[in-house]
Amino acid sequence: MPPDAPTTGPAPREAGLAALRRFLPYLWPADAPGLKLRIVAAFVCVLLSKLVQVYGAPFALQGAVDRMAAGSRGEIGLVLALVAGYAAARFGTTLFDNLRNAVFEWVGQDAGRRLAAHVFRHLHALSLRFHLSRRTGAVTKIVERGTKSIDTMLYFLLFNIGPTLLELVLVLQIFGSRFGSWLVMTTIAMVIAYIAFTRIVTDWRNALRVKMNDLDTRSVAHAVDSLLNFETVKYFNAEAREAERYDRAITAYARAATRNETSLAWLNIGQSLITNAMLAIGMAMVAWGWAKGRFTPGDAVLVSTLLSQLFRPLDLLGMVYRTVRQGLIDMAAMFALIDTEAEVVDRPGAPPLHVAAGHVRFENVRFGYEPERLILDGVDLDVPAGTSLAIVGASGAGKSTIARLLFRFYDPQGGRITIDGQDIAQVDQASLRAAIGIVPQDTVLFNDTIGYNIAYGRDGADAAAIQAAAAGAAIDGFIASLPAGMDTEVGERGLKLSGGEKQRVAIARTLLKNPPILVLDEATSALDSRTEAEILETLNRVAQRRTTISIAHRLSTITQADQIVVLDAGRVIERGSHATLMAAGGRYAELWARQAAEAEKGEARAAA
Repeated sequence: MPPDAPTTGPAPREAGLAALRRFLPYLWPADAPGLKLRIVAAFVCVLLSKLVQVYGAPFALQGAVDRMAAGSRGEIGLVLALVAGYAAARFGTTLFDNLRNAVFEWVGQDAGRRLAAHVFRHLHALSLRFHLSRRTGAVTKIVERGTKSIDTMLYFLLFNIGPTLLELVLVLQIFGSRFGSWLVMTTIAMVIAYIAFTRIVTDWRNALRVKMNDLDTRSVAHAVDSLLNFETVKYFNAEAREAERYDRAITAYARAATRNETSLAWLNIGQSLITNAMLAIGMAMVAWGWAKGRFTPGDAVLVSTLLSQLFRPLDLLGMVYRTVRQGLIDMAAMFALIDTEAEVVDRPGAPPLHVAAGHVRFENVRFGYEPERLILDGVDLDVPAGTSLAIVGASGAGKSTIARLLFRFYDPQGGRITIDGQDIAQVDQASLRAAIGIVPQDTVLFNDTIGYNIAYGRDGADAAAIQAAAAGAAIDGFIASLPAGMDTEVGERGLKLSGGEKQRVAIARTLLKNPPILVLDEATSALDSRTEAEILETLNRVAQRRTTISIAHRLSTITQADQIVVLDAGRVIERGSHATLMAAGGRYAELWARQAAEAEKGEARAAA
């Protein structure tokens, strides 16, 4: 087995603008003109909304107030028209904002879908070492956060920050033309102070949030890991231990979340102080001008309305900045997954593997999960087409590693592996794995039906082929006895089935695949003697037409193999048929005698 690797690492530090640039092709896809049209229409709605909001409602209200303040009761019709215009402008703002959201929603969802699908495909393209060294819960949390951040971040970037800047420019133009530069300069100073304060405090809060997210990821990873291994928890009466471990994780998260929310209160207090101070200053300046006869009461209403409208999006600036910043961090973490290079990759233009006979050779293969510790040290194996090879040896001798190298989950550090003379390192991986079937020792099933798990062996297989594969694996009788038959749910990782039933499903799945090369990794280890005999008969019949490599612990299951090799410390120390190896009286004969003695003791205990 490969060595353990750290499950956590430093948080991704990819620059925010770089992450945003990488995301833009998903937002503006070259092959989707309909989405581009939606984006243009959404921005037209943004522009119309701001024009109505800045030039419609405030000026209509100002006109109504000035005429009412002048006591011109004969102009009640005009006043009512201005009030109606004010209401219509407010409704128009809401109308255009919601039309914008409706038009743009599919754009954000499609961009998130494209990116999430890209990440998912890349995760499946990564090498086995990556998945063995990372917690599945932590990886899925990164993808979940990155995907969820896209829609929210896009909304704030495109429909909050951009429109707010546009509104600020329009408001400053009105202030400059009607009230003079003093109000413009005061407003700019307020906005600068507001942005500076928001950025300083939000950066402080982001550090707290990064720590909170890390603790959240750890707590989820602990929970997923514990639930996936709940049998082990039960075996060792460790429920309380796991609950305490999880409680420690979520307690640390709760403390971090509390500090994060407390910092939000200080941010809101500071923002409110700056905005309300500006409102007071602006109103006081207009009131002073009114006292001098320069401004009207409607001007005070105009300034108050414009500043209040400007404050609403600015009040959200802290949340917007934090959300966009966190969204970029989450996206950068997801892009870091995309940037993770696969250990095993096809060379450019790699041809597909053509299996004419199925002759497998290992030529002086050297491999280690770590360079300083070899698992296989110069292994030579020759499995002629249509013959069977059995590999035996102590645990850690490198038996299962041979299967992983044949599937090209790893590339050897020395030597090569060929199928019909073709170096598997030089051919397309998909065609290589299509030519090999495996029945693993540790069978893990999808949380779906028995029929789905068997049909997984060949995409598009019909019901007759699935039933035939089940019969070949001697599981058809068991399936027929179930009320739901093939539609029976197997549960998480197939835990609703016994070990033997899971293994027979795995055998049926491989039979359905019908590959020319078959790998049996302790394929009958979880079966009782009677079922094992039935399965061995089936496997022997199937193996007559295939090149078969069996990895075995029980030597009684591989006595009919054409060739048996004994591995020890990564080297082949014996090779030959069962009869030849027994006659040699070496390691194989020693293993056989030991297992025979253990079997006799077991039978004696059972008889007693």
